[in-house]
Amino acid sequence: MGHRLAGAIASFVMFSAVVMPVLAQDRMPPIPADKYTEAQKKAAKEFAGGRGYEVRGPFVPLIRSPEVMLRAKAMGDHLRFKSVLAPRLSEMIILITAREWTQQYEWVAHHDIAIKAGLRNDIADAIADGRRPVGMAEDEEAAYDMSIEIQRTKRVSDATWNKAVAKFGEQGVIDLLGINGYYTFLAMAMNAARTGLPAGVAEPLKRFPD
Repeated sequence: MGHRLAGAIASFVMFSAVVMPVLAQDRMPPIPADKYTEAQKKAAKEFAGGRGYEVRGPFVPLIRSPEVMLRAKAMGDHLRFKSVLAPRLSEMIILITAREWTQQYEWVAHHDIAIKAGLRNDIADAIADGRRPVGMAEDEEAAYDMSIEIQRTKRVSDATWNKAVAKFGEQGVIDLLGINGYYTFLAMAMNAARTGLPAGVAEPLKRFPD
């Protein structure tokens, strides 16, 4: 009887490990405001004053290094709101980055913004599935091709480069690469820190096998 019970427990433990994985715990959860250092208080106040909301999402782990957080915010402010690229393209690039890094928070935060900016739902759905969207406009194709190439191969072919420069100009190409790089940085920070989604929000992106 004892052997059978021990065997049953061992089987259950093995089953649980395979079928019911424990959710990863947030390594850098929000710091209560009354626990902030003086530098963090100052950074949080500046952040809220500029963005109109309190520290959240990727800035929760980043506030551990207040100066990094504020400099990241400044770069994000330019790339999101002052880029020479149309918001539809900027938001599409953010979704591509979120998909390439399987960054759930990034996707949730930007999906609806992308659709409101004019990105078609079927294009967003294809990106979520890891598929090349069909029927893209020329500027969407140029932004998609360069983003996918730099994300996946760490290089950009002459054909893709020339097409992007012809469509966006050299400043536009740098803005395009900047959006990829900036949102990759945020995705890296959140993936490493295991930053979670808000309570009750389901993960929108399928997790692909490694």
